Amino acid sequence: MISVNTILQQAATLNLSGFKESLLHQCDDANYSSLSFEERLYHLFEAEINQRDNKRIKRLLHAATLKDKTASLDQLEYLPKRNLDKSVIMSLATGNFINLNQNVLITGPTGVGKSFAMQCLARRAIDLGYTTKYYRVSNLLEEIRISRMDGTYTKTLAKISKIKLLLLDDFGVTPLKPDELNDLFEIIEDRSFNGSIIITAQLPIKDWHAYLGNETIADAMMDRLIHTAHKLELKGSSMREYLAKK
Repeated sequence: MISVNTILQQAATLNLSGFKESLLHQCDDANYSSLSFEERLYHLFEAEINQRDNKRIKRLLHAATLKDKTASLDQLEYLPKRNLDKSVIMSLATGNFINLNQNVLITGPTGVGKSFAMQCLARRAIDLGYTTKYYRVSNLLEEIRISRMDGTYTKTLAKISKIKLLLLDDFGVTPLKPDELNDLFEIIEDRSFNGSIIITAQLPIKDWHAYLGNETIADAMMDRLIHTAHKLELKGSSMREYLAKK
């Protein structure tokens, strides 16, 4: 007769830790004895699948380097003055915009929650299994500048290219140098058919072209960013002040 210990050893050999933990739980809970063989087996594999999903999400969340790892869509405030449409957010929450390589552009004054909204959408993307990475635009450009100096430029661009959803926070804060403009264009160009970007900016979209300066690159970059993009123009007063009063 095959013992429970033998099955536990086999589960360990196959690295089925969720299955193993569930089997131990079943052995300690008499209620499982009333279930059929198929039902008990289902619970064992369900536990294994859930554990693997949780580990995968944990890895993706760690790699994303979000500023707020607790951000989630259910924390968003749909106040009338914010100009934040819940139906639009729920549509983006399906992740279909990522499958279609579409972008999300979030603009508005300081404190209205642009970065938080971006991270809420990013966390949802992580739950759906998409690779995600957060950057302040200045930090991304600095990383690329250093990679050019140490000979890892191509490798760095390839690493960024593999990210399905790229988060670019604080676009348009400081003027771009010619090299920085070229680097940013390379990243945006690569993602035209290879992923999506969420950008936050205080600068209204109508002013982005002038901010970029170089007319040829600006035309090309704006065409790739704006085409079929989802635009969220947040308004109202500071959310920090609002939340502090709650």
